[in-house]
Amino acid sequence: MSIPKELKYTNNHEWIRVEGETAFVGITDFAQSQLGDIVYVDITSLGDSLGQNECFGSIEAVKTVAEAFMPVSGEVLEANEAIDGQPDLINTDPYGAGWIIKIKIANAAELDSLLSAEQYEALIADH
Repeated sequence: MSIPKELKYTNNHEWIRVEGETAFVGITDFAQSQLGDIVYVDITSLGDSLGQNECFGSIEAVKTVAEAFMPVSGEVLEANEAIDGQPDLINTDPYGAGWIIKIKIANAAELDSLLSAEQYEALIADH
């Protein structure tokens, strides 16, 4: 199970990679393995400003649908167009080509409330 050290994580299994005032958000390797084969991603919040832990869309797998949540407050700037045609990129490359949204961070202090790679690893260790 891959857990990149440079990312921050949520209890809901999202990751965030900060690049200046913007950030990329996706779901973790653990989350995609729990969902199974992802067939569709619905981003309902493009252009919206959302608070930390608010739902930005949903991820549909063969057997279930899961909501995806904002790791920090921000504006949803972009949805990954590559996953429109290939939602399974989330399964094969969750931290790279399978990113889901790009956001403009509204409150960088919220990053301090997220989990480190080590803390996230401990969270999923029992599963």
